[in-house]
Amino acid sequence: MPKTSKTVIRTRRNAVPEAETTRSDTGQQSAPDFVYAIFIRADIDTVWNALTDGELTRRYWGHTNDSSWQAGVPWEHVRSDGDGKVDIRGRVVAMDPPRRMVWSWASPADYDRPEKRSLVTYELIALGPDTKLTVTHSDLEPGSKMDKGVREGWPGVLSNLKTLLETGEVLREEQWPAPDQVDPDAAHPPAGGHDQAS
Repeated sequence: MPKTSKTVIRTRRNAVPEAETTRSDTGQQSAPDFVYAIFIRADIDTVWNALTDGELTRRYWGHTNDSSWQAGVPWEHVRSDGDGKVDIRGRVVAMDPPRRMVWSWASPADYDRPEKRSLVTYELIALGPDTKLTVTHSDLEPGSKMDKGVREGWPGVLSNLKTLLETGEVLREEQWPAPDQVDPDAAHPPAGGHDQAS
């Protein structure tokens, strides 16, 4: 039986790591968590490397995720089209390589506003030679452009990651809205669509 991806939505309460203040810490109501689990035919170290190596994120996401990936340090989601624009920024909250990573997420204009910051958690489980990756995006403002954008963007980004690791190439078509079809303030997980290394 083929392995499939699954989207689950659950509500999270009082689970914000100490190192970063986010929406739930300000007493603001949050949308239900976005949770997406995907099974990848690659070992856990390969998947972890793809999540933390800027050159690999550029290939499946169209952005480099720039950071030293140590708890407490900043990270930036930088366009790889040459203009160097930072679309998302945050701070690494927790690291447990190669099993778990948590970081804050906000548009650069909103980063200094805790009620606008959300959290992303990667959880990896080794399944023999394969890996289960679960992405949880929490503390989203209900009905916001960011909430809508991440719910539309993550499935395409993660499908592109899976395809790259399993075939060596990314999907032939973008699986998310093109930047000119989305409000620029939506801050969905942006992607480049095609493997720019080719």
